[in-house]
Amino acid sequence: QSRKLQFEGHHQEKTSKFLQSLKEVQKGQNVVGLSEVKKHLRKFGYYPSGDINNLTDDFDESLEYALKTYQKFYQLEVTGNLDSTTIKKMMIPRCGVPDITNRTSLSKPTNSSHKSKMFHMVSHYAFPPDMLRWTSSKYELTYTFHSKVQNPNEQDMRYASSRAFQKWANVFQFKFEEAPTGSRADIIIGFYGFDHGENENDNSSIPDGRLHCNGEQYWSTNPNMRQIDLETVAVHEIGHLLGLAHSNDPNAVTYAYINQGTIKRELTQDDIDGI
Repeated sequence: QSRKLQFEGHHQEKTSKFLQSLKEVQKGQNVVGLSEVKKHLRKFGYYPSGDINNLTDDFDESLEYALKTYQKFYQLEVTGNLDSTTIKKMMIPRCGVPDITNRTSLSKPTNSSHKSKMFHMVSHYAFPPDMLRWTSSKYELTYTFHSKVQNPNEQDMRYASSRAFQKWANVFQFKFEEAPTGSRADIIIGFYGFDHGENENDNSSIPDGRLHCNGEQYWSTNPNMRQIDLETVAVHEIGHLLGLAHSNDPNAVTYAYINQGTIKRELTQDDIDGI
C-alpha cells in the first residue's frame, strides 16, 4: 500500500486573534473558545484517552493537565495556564502530525501526580511505542506526485522533494527513486485544499507514506517572511515516513514548529541519531 506525506495549512491571522482573546484565562472559569483549545490539544495527543470527549468551555483539571504536558514537551514554563508564552507557541505554523501518537499512553491526572507516561524518548528524538516501520528489507523506496491543486508549480515540488529525500539517503541506507506519474509507488506527494488545520502546514501519517501539502498555503523554494519553505517541510515530513516522531529539540528538523520565512533543511545530529 502506498504511503503519503501530508502538509496542512492554517488561517494564522484568525487563529492568532482567537488565542489572544483567551490569554490569562484561569482554571475554574467558563469562557467561550476554551473548547477549541481542547480540540487543538486533543488533535496533537495531549488528552488522556478517557477525557477526549470532554470538550466544554470549562477550564477544568483536564485542560490544566493537557497544558502542562504540552508546556513540558516544548520546554516552556510549566504553569498549566494559557500564559503569553504558551499562546505564542501555539500560534506558530506547525506540522499536523500529533506530538503524542499513542493517546492511551497518557495517564489521567490525579490529586497526587501530574506525571505523564509519554512515548519513549532517546535524546530528544522520539519513537511512539505503536509506530509502524518499513520492513527491515524495504530500503529502496519509490515516490510519485499526485495533486488536486496547483501550488506551487510541479517543478518546484520535484526539486524540493528530490533534495529532501537525498538528505536522508546521505545518512542511512535508504534509496529513493521517483516513479512515473500515475504509477504505483511507496510514497505519494501532493498538494490538496485543506479546511481542517487551523495552524498546520503539513501532516504525514507515521509512516503511512502520504505527503499532503496544503495548496492554500504560501509555499516557496526561496521563502519570504509570509511563505513556508518547501524543502524544509519535505525534509521534516520524510522523517515521519522513515519512522520518527517529533523531537522537542527546537534545532532538529523533526521539531514540529516552523516559522514562515525560516529555512531549516539540514539534519542535526539529533535527527541522524534518531534514524
